[in-house]
Amino acid sequence: MAIKIQMKMKKILIIASILIVGLYSCKKLDLYSPSNPTSESFYSNQNELELAVYDMYRIDFWTPVKESTGSWEEFFSDNCFYRGGAGGNSIIAGTVNSSNADIETYYLNCYKAIARINSFLDNKNKAAANTPAAVITKLEAEARLIRAYQYMKLITHFGDVPLNLTTLTLEQSLAVEKARKEDIYKFLIGEFDFAAQNLPQSYGTGIKKLTSGAALAFKARTALYMGDWATAKSASAAVMALTGAGAYSLTTPYSSIFQKAGELSSEIIFSIPRDQTLNSSNSPTDILPRNVSGSFAATMPTRELVDAYECTDGKTINQSPLYNPLDPFKNRDPRLAATVVPFNTYFLGYNYNPHPDSLRVWSNKLGRLVTNNDTRAVAPFASFTGFIWRKGVEQSWADKLNEDNDAIIIRFAEMFLTYAEAKIELGEADASVLNAINSVRARAYGVPVTQVASYPAVTTLNLTELKQIVRRERRVEFAFEGLRYMDLIRWKLAEKALTKPVIGLPDPANQNRAKWPFPGVTPIDADGIADYSGFGADVKIIYTRNFDKSKQYLWPIPAREVRANPKLTQNPNY
Repeated sequence: MAIKIQMKMKKILIIASILIVGLYSCKKLDLYSPSNPTSESFYSNQNELELAVYDMYRIDFWTPVKESTGSWEEFFSDNCFYRGGAGGNSIIAGTVNSSNADIETYYLNCYKAIARINSFLDNKNKAAANTPAAVITKLEAEARLIRAYQYMKLITHFGDVPLNLTTLTLEQSLAVEKARKEDIYKFLIGEFDFAAQNLPQSYGTGIKKLTSGAALAFKARTALYMGDWATAKSASAAVMALTGAGAYSLTTPYSSIFQKAGELSSEIIFSIPRDQTLNSSNSPTDILPRNVSGSFAATMPTRELVDAYECTDGKTINQSPLYNPLDPFKNRDPRLAATVVPFNTYFLGYNYNPHPDSLRVWSNKLGRLVTNNDTRAVAPFASFTGFIWRKGVEQSWADKLNEDNDAIIIRFAEMFLTYAEAKIELGEADASVLNAINSVRARAYGVPVTQVASYPAVTTLNLTELKQIVRRERRVEFAFEGLRYMDLIRWKLAEKALTKPVIGLPDPANQNRAKWPFPGVTPIDADGIADYSGFGADVKIIYTRNFDKSKQYLWPIPAREVRANPKLTQNPNY
């Protein structure tokens, strides 16, 4: 029954998208929603109001998804590397400018969503005569929460931006000025609160729409990004305190959350439905191993990410006696093997082994030896780092060359770590902080938080140590979910992490077999940043990152917007 409800919801969203896209096809409306004759005849009844709001659940308004699966912003971090093109992207190359097409699209999509929400809010009362007031209020709460989420993305990436709260004519849109991000943030807190007060805690099994819990969760994330620790603490605590229908819980095992079968997990606070049958899915060929026909393994985890996972004793690899660089997946946090495919294990029907002498591997799918396209000794463009992603990947991707898992936007584990970080920053280290961190850790090991002998429970109340722990915990818990980039930005670590080179395995002819896969223990500093400079020719630099701290903590306002509106000043040094 739950699956039928979920599919029905997906169909509603797709139908809504088809109907509404015609209404909003005007390019001017996409920019700033100037007057449009069709808005006069729309919004006339409950069905049209619902369609207008349902259309705002299209994935472009929530997370930019490229051909490669995974969150777009992970490619801007030190967790992930994309081999395609010249390698890297303008963010990690340090060459980003105001003409960047991806940033322009990001900015434009935010304001497209805002314009459509403003149009809805300006016109919703046209249906008041035939639509219950409670329905209009609930739809208004959904709409205002969606608009608040767009502004959260804008102020955290661009800083000061125009705050448009009503439908603008073209002339008005070309004269708007920036509002201070601090003022916009204050406005957003009220919007999150309105949504939390007027949205239900649950719609019933399988219905994926914004809830009061989602409003509080987005409030917590926004406050965390803005350094408002008190609000981040209270909002995340409110989500954690929810009970009854619509309350959240941590799902076991960790890996199941990201699978197709886990789409109804009680851990997922909000996700966007995707389904191949409804043409709302992606091609995963850039992420799948090369032994899967038609795939390229061009999107790969970095060595830095792999080295970030602690050993089972709770110590980092440069501190733990359990770590062996010749067997790097042994004695490690279980989330490593759930995120990155361990060497010499079966995955999608093939033994994954990037060893330079492993020219053939066994396929348990075909029942025979096959050419190993996942070693660079056979295929020069096999994973340059030697690693491939496992998180969320399942057999159906390889069978259909299609990835249609729902896109998780925010989940319950984030609330635990948000609460912990906020309390630590407030200087309030206590048992509740330890419980929050340990709840996430214990789930990774598949045990209750009280079973402290079965996982490396955190016991220290030292603020410096706790800050390091919670930052590392966020990295490994949310790897390939798109949170790492903004963490580096808000912690002011981008200038450090994103100036380190991307490290890969040496070319097969130069690989010292006695040192495979890695020649020694990686030094890791207090900020969790790895240093490979001491390994010389035993590692290969596959890409040199660059980050200009004089400007890149903000993205540039797109040049076309500045040209069109002289009052829209550019961000510094762009």
